[in-house]
Amino acid sequence: MWWFQEGMCALPVALVVWTAATFIFAYITAVVLRHVDPLVPYISDTGTVPPERCVFGIMLDVSAFLGVATMYVRYKQVQALTDQGDTVLHRLNTAGLILGWTSSFGMCIVANFQKTTLFSMHLVGAVLTFGVGALYILVQTVLSYRMQPLIHGKSIFWARLSIGLWTSASIISMFVSSVIMYSSLPGIDVSKKLHWNPGETGYTAHIVSTISEWSLALSFISFFLTYVRDFKKINLRAEVDLQSSHLHDSPYYNTFAGLNPGEASPLLAGSI
Repeated sequence: MWWFQEGMCALPVALVVWTAATFIFAYITAVVLRHVDPLVPYISDTGTVPPERCVFGIMLDVSAFLGVATMYVRYKQVQALTDQGDTVLHRLNTAGLILGWTSSFGMCIVANFQKTTLFSMHLVGAVLTFGVGALYILVQTVLSYRMQPLIHGKSIFWARLSIGLWTSASIISMFVSSVIMYSSLPGIDVSKKLHWNPGETGYTAHIVSTISEWSLALSFISFFLTYVRDFKKINLRAEVDLQSSHLHDSPYYNTFAGLNPGEASPLLAGSI
């Protein structure tokens, strides 16, 4: 059996690889078509002008879907591994799921509301994606801390804590540099500025801001690589629970003769 066939570990790997491919494809296309400068443009700038914005939006929507699925599997795994009487862990686990799905929804907003078209909505999506996403990382790190050493070792906790600190540093750096950049260019619609010349006002702050954004995106998707080993030990399944042996409205046909109605399942297999 290949490593990616073990449990559900292919899911977080697919999320990371697909999202990275989205960023790389949009960047290469935007640079080749000279829609952005080659030196570290904003990720959003690489998905602003057609045709790359069309593919960027579709691919990022797929990433959001993969994120929702990955976070759900993580939620079910923690739920199954922890004591039902530990209300703190279960509340943290539920909060993590809500934060994660909110972050994925923000990614859909970023994908479908371009920066140069509707900046306010794009900004809301970015805050939901990375701001709420950072809270998701925090919650999962706290869960990892409380689950050691009975459920897993200390190494995975330190790995998630390191990525969480990386994410936080990137957010602070991007926020500060963006404030400096916008304040140094009064009267200019910076959100629609796709080309920058070295030496012009705000250029240094712009570069720091874009590097911070790329760093933030990489830290965010790298976090899901910490799920790979955990997801090798879980499988999900769906079982059909038939309520009738037919699809007629008449009760005359209401019989289960010869059918196995199955058993309702919460989409969790016990291979943990």
